[in-house]
Amino acid sequence: MAQNPRRAVLFADVCDSTAIYESLGDTKALALINRLLGHLDKKVAEYSGTVVKRLGDGMVCQFSAPDAALRAACEMQTAAFDLAPGSTPKLAIKVVFTYGPVIMEGADVFGDTVNVAARLVAVANPEQVLTTQQTVDSLAPELRARCRPLYPMKIRGKADAVMVCDVVWRGADDLTETVLRGGDVASQWNLKLAYGGSMFMVEPAGSLRLGRDKGNDVVIASTRASRVHARIFGRLGNFVIADQSSNGTFVLIDGSSREMVLRREEAVLGERGWIGLGESAAMHGDHVLRFRLERQKSQ
Repeated sequence: MAQNPRRAVLFADVCDSTAIYESLGDTKALALINRLLGHLDKKVAEYSGTVVKRLGDGMVCQFSAPDAALRAACEMQTAAFDLAPGSTPKLAIKVVFTYGPVIMEGADVFGDTVNVAARLVAVANPEQVLTTQQTVDSLAPELRARCRPLYPMKIRGKADAVMVCDVVWRGADDLTETVLRGGDVASQWNLKLAYGGSMFMVEPAGSLRLGRDKGNDVVIASTRASRVHARIFGRLGNFVIADQSSNGTFVLIDGSSREMVLRREEAVLGERGWIGLGESAAMHGDHVLRFRLERQKSQ
């Protein structure tokens, strides 16, 4: 075996499992999540992959080829979508995969390919499959057509930004329609923001301004915040925060140990987390905002 064999590394994670446990109770929630993970295990096996390990309510897997990882990822999403239709709260997963050289230690995998995949998990939305442009370039042409670039993302330790790509998983027949609409799945989610005892909401086509001036949608009563500090808006089926400040915008995604510091930069907001305007979001201070994605209510 090569010293650093090339592998596709896939992360799959159940979204908002805390709400599922609170809604259904421990016994029913555990049974539902275990049932879902069992379906995901089968999809991994169908494409000759292996489950490296379980991480809480998720898993890390490896495949010998990126094509297999993409097909497994798409079928994982379909399995999760079909398992409990109409359930409250919604049972959803996010899946990411990357392809490149890895370090093998027993059944486990390490290295840059794994680290990039782990970073993608923090910014992926429910019912979304993410990968990188480098991985897309290794796919078969017919599978490349299912991927669309979203945005460049800075990753600590890497000189160049990584281009994040979205994978359309609902089938080749609706590929064009989904791309033209900017992502039918993600358009079903709103972003809710909590600050100072008030709640704010951003719809997929909407935007929200944050800052110290009273003309902002969310007025931040902190001397660390700039007059017009940042903007949150929907783009290509994701929610993006753009820093426009002097002191920077700090973003901490739940489940991530690394805080993003934006200085005249943009970042995609993941499923839930914290935002600090001119101060660390990790401190959870009085002027730190809490955000989370919430499925739109049926009309």
